[in-house]
Amino acid sequence: MLETARLLLTPLTLEEDAAALFAIQSDPVVMRYWNHAPWTDLVQARDAIVADQAAQADGTLWKLGIRERDSGALVGTCMLFAVERDSRRGEIGYNLAASAQGKGYMTEALDGFIRHLFTVRGLRRLEAEIDPRNAASAKLLLRLGFQQEGLLRERWVVDGEISDSALYGLLAEDFQRARPAA
Repeated sequence: MLETARLLLTPLTLEEDAAALFAIQSDPVVMRYWNHAPWTDLVQARDAIVADQAAQADGTLWKLGIRERDSGALVGTCMLFAVERDSRRGEIGYNLAASAQGKGYMTEALDGFIRHLFTVRGLRRLEAEIDPRNAASAKLLLRLGFQQEGLLRERWVVDGEISDSALYGLLAEDFQRARPAA
């Protein structure tokens, strides 16, 4: 578990989180720039949690639910995946319920998550891939110190729509220089 001023980042559980995760990932606003269409059935959330738990057990994924500290409500997720241990790098992904957007939650959550990945887990580089039309996500990554490093044209087809991917990278030394520990 990771803690920030207003949030708790904890593993997802099948019993407690399936309905809230489904609500987040079935929302077309939240999923507009994701790499799959919005979910249409609660079973998809349950299956995803089970698959994520298996991937976490074998070390290929670390996914945490973002919860409001006061209420405990699940408002989003952040994850580390595609880890290359020898290179000490991995990719992050994240999403946030529409009702929680605009409150600075994702900046706060990712600041704590990234800090942990660099200082505790010993990664030296993180990457993120976003739809370049997602201006809010691009601003978030830049605010956290990421730099846009490339563009993959027509990378995804989601629900019949073709989209590009903007690639962002962040080095541990750049993050620590830009966002020193409080």
